Amino acid sequence: MQLPFTLEQFFDVIAQYNQSIWPAQIFLNILAVAAVILVLFKVKSNEKMINGILGAFWLWIGIVYHLAFFTDINQGAYLFGFLFIVQGIIFVFAGVIKDKLLFHFEWDMYNLFGIVFILYALILYPIIGHQMGHIYPEQPTFGLPCPTTIFTFGILLWTSSRIPKYVLVIPLLWSLIGLSAAINLTIKEDYGLLIAGLVGTTLILIRDRRRS
Repeated sequence: MQLPFTLEQFFDVIAQYNQSIWPAQIFLNILAVAAVILVLFKVKSNEKMINGILGAFWLWIGIVYHLAFFTDINQGAYLFGFLFIVQGIIFVFAGVIKDKLLFHFEWDMYNLFGIVFILYALILYPIIGHQMGHIYPEQPTFGLPCPTTIFTFGILLWTSSRIPKYVLVIPLLWSLIGLSAAINLTIKEDYGLLIAGLVGTTLILIRDRRRS
C-alpha cells in the first residue's frame, strides 16, 4: 500500500512529537509499569486504575499524537485519532464504569504470552528499533500507537474475566494497519505488532470460549 507521506516526513513527525512532549515519555513508561504492578499485586480497587491507565494511553495517542502531529502529513490521521479516542472511551466504559475487565495473573499459557508482549513493548521494541538505526528523537517511543497496542494485548491476556468482543476490534484493526509501517517504512520492530494482534486476539477468544 502506497503511503501518503515519505519516510523522512514520518520520522520528522516522530522527532517533533518526542521533542515537544519530553519528558512525558518517562511518565508514560512509569504508568505502564504501574499497570503491570497493579495486576501482580491484586487489590480490588486496582481494576479501575488499570483500565484508567489503558484508557489514558489510547486517548493520549488519539489526541496528542494523531490529531496534533500526524495529521500534518496524513489526513487519515483524523480517522485514526477518532478510533484511538473511541478505544480510550471503551476502556473507561467497559473497565472503569461497568467493571467488565478484571485482571489476575497466573502461570498459564495466556499470561505467559502476555509477559512476552509486555516485555516486547517496553524493552525489546526500542532495542530493536535502535539496532535498525531508529535513534531518538526519531525513534518511536512508548506512548506511540504501535508499542502501546502491543502492550495493550499483553495486559488483556492477563484478564480474569471474559473480554467483551468490542474491546478487541480497534486494537486488532490497528495491528493490521501497522503492518504497512513495518513494510513501507522499514520499521521492522512493528512486525511484533502484527504478531501481538493476531496471536493475542486468537488466544483471548480461545480462552474466553473455554471459560464460557
